[in-house]
Amino acid sequence: MALVYQLALTQIKGIGNALAKQLIDHCGNAEEVFRSSKKQLMCIPGIGNRVAENILHKEVMDSVEKEMTFIDRHKINVLFWTESSYPNRLKQCVDAPILLYFKGDTNLQTKKIISIVGTRNASDYGKRICNELVGSFAKDEVLVVSGLAHGIDSFAHQACLENNISTIGVLGHGLDRIYPAANRRLAMDMLKNGGLLTEYPSGTNPDRQNFPSRNRIIAGLADVTIVVEANIKGGALITAEIANAYNRDVCAFPGDINRITSSGCNHLIKTHRAHLISSANDLAYLMNWELMDNNNQGKQLSLEITLNVEEKEVYDIVKENGPISIDALSYKVNRSQSKLAVLLLALEMKGVLIALPGKMYRIP
Repeated sequence: MALVYQLALTQIKGIGNALAKQLIDHCGNAEEVFRSSKKQLMCIPGIGNRVAENILHKEVMDSVEKEMTFIDRHKINVLFWTESSYPNRLKQCVDAPILLYFKGDTNLQTKKIISIVGTRNASDYGKRICNELVGSFAKDEVLVVSGLAHGIDSFAHQACLENNISTIGVLGHGLDRIYPAANRRLAMDMLKNGGLLTEYPSGTNPDRQNFPSRNRIIAGLADVTIVVEANIKGGALITAEIANAYNRDVCAFPGDINRITSSGCNHLIKTHRAHLISSANDLAYLMNWELMDNNNQGKQLSLEITLNVEEKEVYDIVKENGPISIDALSYKVNRSQSKLAVLLLALEMKGVLIALPGKMYRIP
C-alpha cells in the first residue's frame, strides 16, 4: 500500500522532488500526505490551492495502477527517499530524485563507486583508456556508473562486462524501452551483473531535456566522476560540473590539444575543475583507496587535548568509521558541509584529525 502512495506523490502536477520531500518531512510519509486535509496541506510552505486540490482529487491513481502492474510484471525495485534501499551517496545531494526505478542485480551501496562519462564520438584513444581503466578494477569491489549512451558510456559498460565488474546504466527515460536501441543487447547483459536505473516511470520518452537531468544521478551515485574523453560542450562536462557542485571528486584524462574530443578534459584540468590522471593508480592515490582498505585504528586521543561537544562528536565518528568522506560525515552528524568544514579545520589544527586526498579524513 505504501508504494501506491509513493508512486502517486511523484505524479501529482505541481510537485517536484524538493516539494515532495517537504511534504514527507511535514506529514511523515507519502500515505499521510494523501490523508491530510486541504487546510493541513496549505499550511505547508510551497503548497497552494491548486496543488492541494491535485493531491486531494487523487486523479493520478489510474496511472499509478498501470505503473504498479508494470513494476510487478518486470520485477522492478522501487527505491524511495525515506527507505534504507535508497543509495546513500545520492541521498546526500540536495536535488536527488525522491524515487528511483531499478532493474538488475547489484549493490548500490558498494564501497567504491565511480562514474565514467565522455563523448559519444569516442576515438580509439578513448576506447583504450576505458578498457585499461576498467580492467584495472577487475579484482576490486567497484561499481561503475554511466549513461548507456553511444561512445565512452558504451565502452565503459562493455569493459565492465568483459571484466566481470558490476555496472549501472542511468537512463533518461522509462524502463519500458532502451535508448539508443542499438544498445539493447548491452543493456540486457548488464542486468546480469549491474542493472538499469531511472527516475522516470514507464512510458516516459527519451526527450532531450531528460538527459541533463539524469546526469545529476550519474554524478550523485559515485564517489568520483571520471571524464575519459569529451568536447568542451556536452553532457560529460555537465556531469563533471554537477559532481563539483556536490563536492565530489572529478578526474579527467588529458588529450591531444588539437583534438576536439579532448578539449573538454583539457579545459577541466586547466581550470582546476578536475584532477589530471593517467592511470588507475593515479585515481587510487587521489581517492585514498589504499588507505581506505587499511583498517588501522586511530591513536588514542590525548588527555591533554580538550574538544568541545561538537568536535568530540565528529572525532568519535571518524575514529569509529576509519577514513571517511566529508559527504558521509556530513550525513552522519546532520550538519551542512560548510559548518562541518569549520569543525574539521579545528580538529586538524589540534592535531587529532588528518585530511587525506579525495576529501577524506582519518585519525592520525
